[in-house]
Amino acid sequence: MSRKRFVALRNRRAQAGEDMASPSNESLDVAASDFEALTEEFTKFEEQNKLYVEQQEKIYASQNKQLKDLAHHNYRLRQISDSLRKQKPTSTEDKAKIEKLQEEITTRKSQLTDIANTLPRRNNLYLRTVLGDLNLSLMSKAQRFQYKDEYEHFKLVVTMISAVLSFCNLFLFKYRFMDAAFHFLLVWYYCTLTIREGILRANGSKIQAWWVAHHYITTFLTGVLVTWPETPIYQAFRNQFYYFSFYLGLVQVLQYRYQHGQLYKLKALGERSTGMDITIEGFHSWMFRGLGFLLPFLFGGYFFQLYNAYTLWNLSKDPRCREWQVAVCAVAFFVLFLGNVITTLGIVLKKVHQRRGGKGSTGDLQRQKST
Repeated sequence: MSRKRFVALRNRRAQAGEDMASPSNESLDVAASDFEALTEEFTKFEEQNKLYVEQQEKIYASQNKQLKDLAHHNYRLRQISDSLRKQKPTSTEDKAKIEKLQEEITTRKSQLTDIANTLPRRNNLYLRTVLGDLNLSLMSKAQRFQYKDEYEHFKLVVTMISAVLSFCNLFLFKYRFMDAAFHFLLVWYYCTLTIREGILRANGSKIQAWWVAHHYITTFLTGVLVTWPETPIYQAFRNQFYYFSFYLGLVQVLQYRYQHGQLYKLKALGERSTGMDITIEGFHSWMFRGLGFLLPFLFGGYFFQLYNAYTLWNLSKDPRCREWQVAVCAVAFFVLFLGNVITTLGIVLKKVHQRRGGKGSTGDLQRQKST
């Protein structure tokens, strides 16, 4: 109770001719009065909570109905499309009618895709295995953007920590337990990353298939590194791996700062329709403006992966090598190099071709959602 209410209560008692009670009785009366006022507030709060629960039930029922309607519309569109493909136009008028219907069906499919992005979707196999068949769809755009921002912040913080640890393990610490701690950090980081990216994809983030596969492969690679025992072959590769990890950490921080700035600009200009694009370890289709700045650093990291694969493959042929981890890591690094180079070059060549063809417009950027 506030001081003013306490004074008012005391004055009312004095006017009624009541004797002033002891300080302890006054405190008890004040507590009882406060609880009575709080009870009135709680009654209103309880009613609001009941209304909230009812609205949630209505939303859940509405979601189920929307999902059934969506499945119905997709099924009927497939039927109509199949029917049109079987049609053999006998006149120019029939041919024009079929083409018009096909265009309208394409537009309707795009509209249904936009609607589907607002509804809960079933988790992929990986998320169902890790988290179960939960509804991971976030209800509002604000929640989605907040989760995306937390994901970006998580990546930046852990990347900076890994770069610092790489430097320390390279120049300050030569202990196996520090190496193991670093490898466990990488395993935890990439496992967490794959889960978070799965949740983001369930909420509208469009991540190109290779970058999803890239993190699964890297999770496997870091898991193999954890099991690699300390041997002469391990020591022969140790420093090179930490040079690679330190360089990769710096490049990823640079990528984050650059891509985050580009995303902010494109969103402000209205050239990104969903606002759920994320930073990745590669090159986005919408990042052509940063081609000369970013590509040298990216390809430096890619060819470092190739060098790691080459070194490990040679070490696997060393007579002292008895570890299966060496050849497996060599193959994993080579696959990462190959996928990164092919994917990035494919995006760059496509954008160069579009620029030369005069298609590098804002509308084209809006259609490019490969991220």
